[in-house]
Amino acid sequence: MQKRITFDRLHNFRDLGGNRSADGRSVRRGLLYRSDSLAKLEGRDWDRFLALGVRTVIDLRYPWEIAARGRVPVSEQFTYLNLSIEHRPYDQAVIDPGLDPWRYLADRYAEVAEDGAAELRQALETVAGSTGPLVFHCASGKDRTGLLAALVLSLLGVDEDGVAEDFALTEAATDLLIADWAATHDGRTPAWPGYGRAPEEVIRLFLAGLTAEHGSVHGYVTGRLGVGDATVDALRDRLLDG
Repeated sequence: MQKRITFDRLHNFRDLGGNRSADGRSVRRGLLYRSDSLAKLEGRDWDRFLALGVRTVIDLRYPWEIAARGRVPVSEQFTYLNLSIEHRPYDQAVIDPGLDPWRYLADRYAEVAEDGAAELRQALETVAGSTGPLVFHCASGKDRTGLLAALVLSLLGVDEDGVAEDFALTEAATDLLIADWAATHDGRTPAWPGYGRAPEEVIRLFLAGLTAEHGSVHGYVTGRLGVGDATVDALRDRLLDG
């Protein structure tokens, strides 16, 4: 199923619709998107983006990233919300190649799930309560974005295989994400050879840890995040067909 939406400067923009839930329903297409940084939108890309009818943009980056790299252009068409879910910065370009990289990333995701509880709750409540199409993004559309996508899809009843498959679609953008990094770092190559990678193992390790700690994604969301069941029901009503 084609999920990626082609832009000139965005490399990791895709529709979360089309995934199947455990009860046989499908996630509606054209309502929920994930992306790399929308600060890169301009020209024809901007026109393509506006044509999607997006009504809400959630930017998951740090405020200092936005100050340095910019944000999505201002438009009356949509509401913009900055929810910085990661609280402990780290530089993926210089991860020690001797580490188990996928375990390392999964552990960073676990930190985000703990530290960013308030922001993640607001993000989920915004997705559930929004009208019209919504997109959330970070810098590469891989880690912070991948974490939020995994939570949403899991709450919608998509099984782990489906969540992992969606996460790993970023692998198709790895070379372009590396090129973006090089363009802002004097043409250098990241010291960590796994930069830009998104294998299924990362999100599977993260989900396994979340389940071990909280019983399930639903248990984490309703317990640690404090999201009410009414919000989860609203999320499912809005994003699942049937």
